Amino acid sequence: MIQFITYYTSNHTEKMAMWKPEFMLLLAFNFTVFIRLAGSVVPQAEVEGLEQIMTLMGATNWRFNENSCLLEEIAQVPKPHPEAEARVQCDVDCNNDNSSNCHVRSIVHKYYSLGGVLPPQLVKLPYLQTIDFAYNYLGGTIPSELGSSQLQSISLLGNRFSGEIPQELGNITTLTYLNLEANNFFGTIPSDLGRLINLQTLILSSNRLTGTLPVSLAGLRNLNDFRISDNNFSGSIPNFIGNWRKLYKLELIGTGLFGPIPSSISLLNLTDLRICEVSGPTQGFPPLDNAIGLQTVVLRNCNISGEIPAYIWQRRDLQLLDVSFNKLIGGISRDIIGRSLRYVFLTGNMLSGDVPDTLLIEGATIDLSYNNFTWQGPDQPTCQPRMNLFLNLFKSSSSGNTLQDIFPCTRDAKCPSYGCSLHVNSGGNDLKVKESNKDVVYEGDAFFDGDAGSFHRNSNNNWGISSTGDFLDDSIQTNLYVVQTNSTNNPPSLYTTARLSPLSLTYVSYCLQNGDYIVNLHFAEIQYTNDTTYRSLGRRIFDIYIQGEPVKRDFNIENEVGIGRPLVVPFNASVINNILEIRFYWAGKGTTRFPRRGRYGPLVSAISVNPYFKTCSSHGKKANKVAYVGFAIMGLCLVLIILAVVWWKWFSKGRKRNDNDFQGVELKTVSFSFKELKIATRNFDATSKIGEGGFGPVYKGTLRDGTLVAVKQLSSYSRQGNREFLNEIGVISYLQHPNLVKLHGCCIEEDQLLLVYEYMENNSLANALFDSNVSQLMLDWPTRFKICVGIAEGLAFLHEESRLKIVHRDIKATNVLLDKDLNPKISDFGLARLHEDDRTHVSTRVAGTIGYMAPEYALWGHLSHKSDVYSFGVLALEIVSGKSNNKYIPNNDSVCLLDWASRLQTKKQYAELFDERLESNIDKEQAETVVKVAILCTNGSPAVRPTMSEVVSMLQGRISVPDARPPELSTRFEDLRFKTMRDSLEENTRTHYSASSSNDPFEVQSVDTRSY
Repeated sequence: MIQFITYYTSNHTEKMAMWKPEFMLLLAFNFTVFIRLAGSVVPQAEVEGLEQIMTLMGATNWRFNENSCLLEEIAQVPKPHPEAEARVQCDVDCNNDNSSNCHVRSIVHKYYSLGGVLPPQLVKLPYLQTIDFAYNYLGGTIPSELGSSQLQSISLLGNRFSGEIPQELGNITTLTYLNLEANNFFGTIPSDLGRLINLQTLILSSNRLTGTLPVSLAGLRNLNDFRISDNNFSGSIPNFIGNWRKLYKLELIGTGLFGPIPSSISLLNLTDLRICEVSGPTQGFPPLDNAIGLQTVVLRNCNISGEIPAYIWQRRDLQLLDVSFNKLIGGISRDIIGRSLRYVFLTGNMLSGDVPDTLLIEGATIDLSYNNFTWQGPDQPTCQPRMNLFLNLFKSSSSGNTLQDIFPCTRDAKCPSYGCSLHVNSGGNDLKVKESNKDVVYEGDAFFDGDAGSFHRNSNNNWGISSTGDFLDDSIQTNLYVVQTNSTNNPPSLYTTARLSPLSLTYVSYCLQNGDYIVNLHFAEIQYTNDTTYRSLGRRIFDIYIQGEPVKRDFNIENEVGIGRPLVVPFNASVINNILEIRFYWAGKGTTRFPRRGRYGPLVSAISVNPYFKTCSSHGKKANKVAYVGFAIMGLCLVLIILAVVWWKWFSKGRKRNDNDFQGVELKTVSFSFKELKIATRNFDATSKIGEGGFGPVYKGTLRDGTLVAVKQLSSYSRQGNREFLNEIGVISYLQHPNLVKLHGCCIEEDQLLLVYEYMENNSLANALFDSNVSQLMLDWPTRFKICVGIAEGLAFLHEESRLKIVHRDIKATNVLLDKDLNPKISDFGLARLHEDDRTHVSTRVAGTIGYMAPEYALWGHLSHKSDVYSFGVLALEIVSGKSNNKYIPNNDSVCLLDWASRLQTKKQYAELFDERLESNIDKEQAETVVKVAILCTNGSPAVRPTMSEVVSMLQGRISVPDARPPELSTRFEDLRFKTMRDSLEENTRTHYSASSSNDPFEVQSVDTRSY
């Protein structure tokens, strides 16, 4: 370059003299280029590659200075977190005039919520060793090109990555650290990862991974940290973990793996062991004799029986012991040497005997609740005042006196009076709330911040809280159990605070009048955000128990109503011993990293408990007398009301049909005015119309609070619609599940009947699968599989988990709606019917859609939950094939899609069913499983069909799919499954079915004229 400039200037000086300004400008330009090239310490190819990487990741507020090998801010970027970091690191001698060895070695960009993707251009940095992109908003998949890199450390913790973990990662044999926690990866762990012979840390927690752990992982002999919590694996905990002799941390919480814990664990010298929520056979305490350096032992809900080994209490470095919710018996060893113990959780076992003095370690937190210890009286060491420790003795003994067990350290506990309601503002102060035109005081519990294991009693109004568990890995000694909203949307005051628990939180109301109560649990997700930052990526999942029985499994507030919005979930409860217990339990599901590390578990905003009986007195027997008088008066009034209604119906026979159909009906849902809905839908403008069904048109609307809704308007000329209207309200207002459409309310004014639902952004599954002219969606295979599992889970809830056992009767693609995230929601409960558990089926005239109805129902009217299973099987085939069962006619003598699938199944030619539009982008093994399950569900015999909970387990790989060959076809025997469709095709017309009305409030009289 210097020679060029010298030659250029010497030969052109005279020529350029007359244009001296231009000449000087050119000279300056060349000099600048020379200086930049001479000063760049990083090869230009790496500079260009890094610029592409930053752009694709969305890091547009930084630029790379190739001279200093530093990231520089173009604009000021607020630091969103104390640990936020954005830097590029090069060789240490880059600035020592040794530019030949100057290369990019590390890229760290975390906590800045970058919204781009993981660029394949990372391979343009051949000397790159470390990438740390934790806590961002990066999406997409991991590019397979990464397999050709020489990376040593990869951290993608806390992002939105999805897809399968690429097998090419197994080629990075230099890798020592791989962290993919808190993303949306699905599929199985690739066996190729077993080739990572230098891997020391493998963290795959909080994803959607399935299948068994590959045997090839046994070869990871340098592994010292292995975590796979919060996934959906199947199979047993593998015995090969004993190969990992260098392992010091093992975390298997809520993995889906079965027990027992293999005995090979005795070969490991662990310091941190966490295995929780393991089903399977009862097992003894796992052998941990060799783990002399144990610091943390968490073996929660693992079906462990027998006694706690004495050597556990002699581990000098042991700081936390959690063996809660097992079947442990015997006493606690008095020979407790370890004085490092800070947390001991023994709740939910059958431990007995005295509580030894040596356990009462100063500064420790000890939870002995729900056991069979000797009753701790006022003179016991555990009851001495001013002890410098936290001790939870709630129900730690079974003395036979329930109140005495709640209040150990108290003699002769008795109820001075009996109440009949409870109102608690969880995590807040006392708050007055207007309910049914009355002021109701919700008592706050904010003043009780307790500790990891404690019981707090509110003696004024006979209720208390028992809390257990420690937020692991939060690096904070003093836990915070009360949280406040960060929302600027001004939610109702009752939902601005909440109580949080890392494990188990129990509210107990004692001295309560016996009887039936309605328990309203109030929730609002106030910790996560509703934006495009990493703080929005949390998943909170927990279980709810009332009176010791599970009433909600895998409950997710956000899935129910979104972020920051109030949710009230009602339950029924019977009090028979003057005590009501409401427990929230974390079963290891959901993320543990958002909004910050170590924040997870149940979150509740408020609790309200009210009696179904009308009296609410605290005067003992006198209250009962008042109740009897009240019931007598109520009975008399009820008789008078019935007589008045009968007279009025006789008197007004000529009035409008709605007056007859809705007289005396009590609607358990929100009532909207017709004016509200006119405003919401812009006077039912044609541009707001989003669909049309047999019920009537459907409009998109916006309520005054900004909520988007779908408004279903009943045709004013359909008597059938009236009954479906009542049926739909009666069924769906009692049901709440992530895979059931949510009913916001209804409107009944004169001849106007409307239903108001949550708005589904992506319309129906039928549009997405079959009608490309209406929907621009192209459902990829992971989405289709998610939809299939979601529908199955929704039906399992209807059939087996809800208080009302419901048969939907009309499962098909048009009755499955898709939300903004393409989650399926079962809709249209107009034909739904109650199912009685003690009857195999009911006989009724049929209603539904040909092609989806089970043969025993279509031909003989025999209805059971297996009718829905059959319909699901047909729908599953449609999801796999992208073809409509009713509209697709194969090029052979098959009558429909199911007929064709049954023939292909006998030849094991499943691939012919797969949607051609998916091309090779389909998980063939997964798709074959769906087809096999679908064929099993559509078996001609209801007895052979699985239950929907079994279907869910099959799809998720927890149980295998049994073989179920379809019946052989012959000229003398025709498969009854297709008889109705063959008859219909021969007549070239649609057959209309009607159902007879009876005393069953959920059985409707209707003719199904809805188009498919």
